Amino acid sequence: MAKTYLDTSYENTTGQTIQADKSIRRLGIIYTEDSGRGLTHPYFVLILDAFKREAEAHGCEITFLNLSIPGNRISWFDYCRASQIDGICVVCGDFDSPEVKELALSSLPCVTIDHLYRKVSAILSDNESGVKNLIENAIRKGHRRIAFVHGHNNSIVTKARISQFRNTMAVHSLPLPPEYVQEGRYNDIRLTRQIVQDLLKLPERPTFILLPDDISYLGAQDAARELSLRIPEDISFAGYDGIPLTQALIPKLTTIRQDSSRIGQLSAQRLIDLIEHPDTASRMPIILPVEFLEGGTVAAIPAES
Repeated sequence: MAKTYLDTSYENTTGQTIQADKSIRRLGIIYTEDSGRGLTHPYFVLILDAFKREAEAHGCEITFLNLSIPGNRISWFDYCRASQIDGICVVCGDFDSPEVKELALSSLPCVTIDHLYRKVSAILSDNESGVKNLIENAIRKGHRRIAFVHGHNNSIVTKARISQFRNTMAVHSLPLPPEYVQEGRYNDIRLTRQIVQDLLKLPERPTFILLPDDISYLGAQDAARELSLRIPEDISFAGYDGIPLTQALIPKLTTIRQDSSRIGQLSAQRLIDLIEHPDTASRMPIILPVEFLEGGTVAAIPAES
């Protein structure tokens, strides 16, 4: 199996042996998201499309890497080198897995999206600002019982959002019962539906719930309908990501738009720069601003005493 991986030539239909063109930059992409949407994921597809466009504009080729090929007996660093991969972009994946860590922390140029490794270039959105804007918007509209359904805890994005959520609630001296902070999963409609139902059945239910992302709002909608609660008159929601789907709903979802196209473009630019100028290219993280989108899912309510 290893011999197969190390062979970078192939035969064409006439039987001629063709060698890979070593002059072309080859960018490897790690993309393993666990929602099951794959390349149809409404957020990541925009990042991948922008990355592809920018890479192709620089004459680069793109390869999606499979880090779980059965029978592989060489390291993934050696595999990438043998496959003439010049640099890696980790768009989405298990950043704690040995395979991903091995590549990210190797000498191979690497850019990560929404994750920080020591001395590895990263592109991130300003998650703290996004969460603060959403919570303070709800507070301005009179909400005091505010809950947060967040993504999985092992994500640096989740940790930043939880920290900012708790900090914003504390700054405004608002109570935060333990049951108002619930761990869900990103883009998991079914799990969000169940968690939101449980929140809405509490003796003192929240009036506003911040969700982990826009897709999860579809589950929250179902939960509210099943309990005969109107949005936003009886329960208010906000999402995160700013995908087109939830901006086409009635009412539109109040959310934060991440500049996914810019994330993809900058990721490709930074990776190419690291490949071509390894001694001078910056490895400092790039943090992109986010945009608050005022929809119709957060009602103004009388402030509680």
